[in-house]
Amino acid sequence: MVVTRENVVASDSNRRLSPQEIADVLRERIRTGELKAGDRLPTQAELAEEFGVERGAVRLALRELQEDGLLSNVSKGSPPRIAEAAPTRNGPQPTMVGLAPRITEAFSAPHVRIDAVCLTAETLGVALGEPVRRIHDGRIAPERIDVRILLPSREINLAFPVSVDNHDDEDPAHKRWLRQRNTQGYVLRHNLQSLRSSHGIDVHVTFRALPFTPPVKLYLLNEAEALMAYYTITRREETSSEGKKLDMYDALGSASLLFSFEKRAGGRDAAFVDESQKWFDALWETITTDLKLT
Repeated sequence: MVVTRENVVASDSNRRLSPQEIADVLRERIRTGELKAGDRLPTQAELAEEFGVERGAVRLALRELQEDGLLSNVSKGSPPRIAEAAPTRNGPQPTMVGLAPRITEAFSAPHVRIDAVCLTAETLGVALGEPVRRIHDGRIAPERIDVRILLPSREINLAFPVSVDNHDDEDPAHKRWLRQRNTQGYVLRHNLQSLRSSHGIDVHVTFRALPFTPPVKLYLLNEAEALMAYYTITRREETSSEGKKLDMYDALGSASLLFSFEKRAGGRDAAFVDESQKWFDALWETITTDLKLT
């Protein structure tokens, strides 16, 4: 793919961007997928015109991206390309924002494997919407999808969400969470398993029950990336379907910051991915139990 002027935005004509700012703009396009692995960049002249700068500033920006390992095919007279498996330097993002593009990228593999530990499957279900749409559009075609999800058991006393004043077996906050857990899990499983009949994809979605309330949410993608977010507890008020006020301690789920660790980065990132996968597998094979969405 050649990126043209239609794919870029004009810079602020009131001032000239620095090479660092130009590099940051291009890096963000790589991170978001606007520029994909193998895409050819515009020429230095085209970039200079877009950003309203001299070619020297563009060359410095491209040099920075090259040093970061984001560019390949760097030679005189030929625009560079976005490197395959280009490393990213993402900062943490809210889970609802950061998870979807990572899930979508994971679906480019022939065999997709997603493991998750969470309170409910709400955020994961939303994030799966985009790759499912791409499968229906014919843009991606994985051969197999394996999804394993660990959710809290209905039999435990949840640490959260929990009513501020009611902690017995009839806690309305627990009942509300259980309805959400079951409904969202059922929808996620249905949307993925429907790909069997519509596209012939070998799909497996399995749930198991945790005997404790997870303090974090964790997503493991193709054994290559781990994404983690802390459940931050806050007090908030919810109105039930019956119109009753529910005062409870609940977690910031979709708004919690999601941190990404990639195995290809090596070092501590790779160790975190490996140990997180071992932790998940150990839970799956030992103290968790079969979970039925009823």
